[in-house]
Amino acid sequence: QVQLVESGGGLVQAGGSLTLSCAASGRTFSTYVMGWFRQAPGKEREFVAAINRSGEITRYADSVKGRFTISRDNPKNTVYLQMIRLSSEDTAVYYCAARFGVYVSDYDPRRYDYWGQGTQVTVSS
Repeated sequence: QVQLVESGGGLVQAGGSLTLSCAASGRTFSTYVMGWFRQAPGKEREFVAAINRSGEITRYADSVKGRFTISRDNPKNTVYLQMIRLSSEDTAVYYCAARFGVYVSDYDPRRYDYWGQGTQVTVSS
């Protein structure tokens, strides 16, 4: 089992940047595919980005391509989400998630096994 704790959220002006971090417990972090999801008020949770176990393969939602970058540091048990050129449409609670296996291109949140508590990102226009 793995526990996930997100940090780095906050209030930022449109056009600004934020980097989220997700620290994982346990010694098996490198065996999980990691993902970031977000949920805005009144909307379903949506896929943002995912990264495979070695960090060599990444996937992004079309809405964030070219603006967000997911990365991981396996020795530090941490996954990151660097976000630039933020807009009000990026306002949401951002969740870190982990899943067993190797498949990084399944964007269904139900495929993920562990979730963090979320961190709020608010972009003011």
